[in-house]
Parts: sequence; structure tokens; C-alpha cells
Amino acid sequence: MTDLSEEPYVNVSRDEHVAIVEIQRPPYNFFSVPMVAGIADAFETLEADPDCRAIVLCARGKAFCAGADLSNRDRRTGQSGPRAVNPIYDEALRLFSCTKPSIGAIHGPAIGGGLGLALATDFRVTCTEARFSANFNRLGFHPGFGLSATLPNLIGTQQAAMMFYTGRRIDGQEAVRIGLADMLVPQADVRAEAVALARGIAISSPLAVQSTRTTLRMGLVDQVRLAVARESLEQNRHFNTEDFKEGVKAMAERRLPQFVGR
Repeated sequence: MTDLSEEPYVNVSRDEHVAIVEIQRPPYNFFSVPMVAGIADAFETLEADPDCRAIVLCARGKAFCAGADLSNRDRRTGQSGPRAVNPIYDEALRLFSCTKPSIGAIHGPAIGGGLGLALATDFRVTCTEARFSANFNRLGFHPGFGLSATLPNLIGTQQAAMMFYTGRRIDGQEAVRIGLADMLVPQADVRAEAVALARGIAISSPLAVQSTRTTLRMGLVDQVRLAVARESLEQNRHFNTEDFKEGVKAMAERRLPQFVGR
């Protein structure tokens, strides 16, 4: 078995003007502050590289990112009080602040915060086998990673509310239908097609692309900053409830939760 403790959280490679940032915590790529910080570090380094014109975010293993590993949750979040922003969301803000266009290669599950990570990219290439879920309410707590802003912006308030309230999983075909993803390809081709899309972007003028992207995403970072402040406050409150304990227990036992509303 590979010991991941000494491996970097991400690997960065290049294909001419395209950078490929690969998450390296298989099989599920559960996120953590160091992992998201590693992605943000990579993006910020590429931000300063004039030879990089587009970024592909992909992952090694079964999942793109299965969100937080709640079965092994460290309650020492580093928050200084009930209104402090979760440190992982500070790292998310660094990602959203980068100006280079990015494509997510979503070959497997993007669940919870993993969905939030996927939505930090401009486009998503996916496959039928992928699964997308904002399963926070099903686990007994408020959505996070800026999803309360990014998901309704992308697919509309009604579709976002349905995903939030039910926690249902949708496959890649449904994700493309509702606008959550942009391209549906065979699973084996997800990364290659994401790189091909990035190459297509890299052909355009990088100054013009980044300027246009800034216009299209105007105000998004501020929206996400406000969202994660409220998300952190609500999550901090919900993590101390009976419903949260039941949600995590039900997930571990692979059964429907029996929530009591307290």
C-alpha cells in the first residue's frame, strides 16, 4: 500500500500552455485544509506564470473529491469563535481569487465540499459514471465551500434548492442537462478532453481571456466571501446538534437518518 503521508497533496505537470493540477489522495481524495491549500498554492504559482494560459484540475483515484471524511472528523477546526470562517474556506477563497481559466476533469464522485471544489473551476468535463451531490442537509448541517452562492448561480435557485434539501446524487448526464457540467464524454477520456478544452482556450489571447473572465465573474469572490462567512457560522452551530451526530452515524451505517430537529 502506498504511504500518502510523505506525498505532496497535488502534482503539477505541463502540456505546453496548459497546466495540469492533479489531486493525489486516492481513492477518495477526501479534502482537508492541507489539500485545498496545496491546490490553492499550485493555482497561485500558475497565476504568476505568464506561460500558463489555462489550468486543468483533476484527481487520481476513484473519486474526484468525496468531500470531508466525517468518520474521522477533527473537531479542532482552528476556528477562534462561532463567527470565524472555517480555515478550509479561507483556502477556497484563494482559489476563487485566481484569474486563470480552469477546467475540472470530474471522472468520479464530487460530493459535498468536493462539489464545491469542482465549482471553483470555470468548466467541468464529466462522464456518466460521475456523481454530484450537495449532501450536507442529509448529514444534518448547512452547505459549505461557497456552494450557497456558486450552485444557484450556476443551475438556478430551484435546482440548487432541490439538490441541497434532498441531498440526492445526480450522474454526469443529468449534470450536463441542468448546466452543472459542460461536456459528457466516456470516463476514460475525461482528462484528455479537459486538456483539449484547455488547449482551445490557450489559443485565444491570454490578456483578452482573463479580462473577459474578470467581467463575467465580477463580484463572485465577494459573493463567496459572504457565503462562507454565513456557512461557517451555521455549520459551527449544526455540528453541535443531535441531528448532525445522527446524520454521520446513518451515513456510516448506510441507512436513512432519523432526524429529531435538535
